[in-house]
Amino acid sequence: MTTPVTPDAAEAARLTPAAARALFRAGLSTATAGWSRGFAQANLLIVPQTQAFDVLLFAQRNPKSCPLLGVLEAGQTASELLAGGDIRTDVPKYVVYEDGVPTAETTDITGWWRDDLVTFIVGCSFTFESALMDAGIRIAHIDQGVNVPMYKTSIRSTSAGRLSGPMVVSMRPIPAAQVSDAVRITSRYPAVHGAPVHVGNPADIGIDDLGRPDFGDPVQVPDGCLPVFWACGVTPQAAVMESRPALAIGHAPGHMLITDARDSDYQVP
Repeated sequence: MTTPVTPDAAEAARLTPAAARALFRAGLSTATAGWSRGFAQANLLIVPQTQAFDVLLFAQRNPKSCPLLGVLEAGQTASELLAGGDIRTDVPKYVVYEDGVPTAETTDITGWWRDDLVTFIVGCSFTFESALMDAGIRIAHIDQGVNVPMYKTSIRSTSAGRLSGPMVVSMRPIPAAQVSDAVRITSRYPAVHGAPVHVGNPADIGIDDLGRPDFGDPVQVPDGCLPVFWACGVTPQAAVMESRPALAIGHAPGHMLITDARDSDYQVP
């Protein structure tokens, strides 16, 4: 099978979620910021049923970084969030963790699939980027054609069972005059991380070097911009890496599940 050609940014933005997922199912691997504009994107964590309660409790105790959009029952591979899809193939890249160590990156996890695996679908901050752009706020990683930078912080997540780890944040440089607008706009999307957790000095939350993200790619911070940090749905994967369960599968950071839900479904007045 020939891997599909990556569409340009304008074409990717126009794709329906089903069309985007079909490309990923055919083997295309790419970061998804700006894809299927108007539709919500999501993080994944897939664990054996014996570990599912810990993940559910972790999400409940850390709603800022782990806002649950849906949970697939053990062995279930589709839901209303990806109608006609397959959670095993419809994400552009997955990471397989064994004993907390990433052992594989793949576009297809059918070889690891088991009937006892439970999938957690977690809100993603890509969902509110369309609203920011509609307000005239530029998104650096989209403009620069790279993956969003993500960092482990000194902020500890609230532990749950065997899961513990640091909060992970995504960073977007925002012009100082527009920071208040960014806070106001994103606060209306609590199901996809909501308002920022920090603005300004990265060292205050334990980030030593913006040029060396733990996940994703560095971005250039334009003059006059402040780094603004949002809680990130990679946080459960950081907990997996620290807590070392026997098996877990996540999306590769920035390579999201594109759902059939609309961004507006998660906007509050």
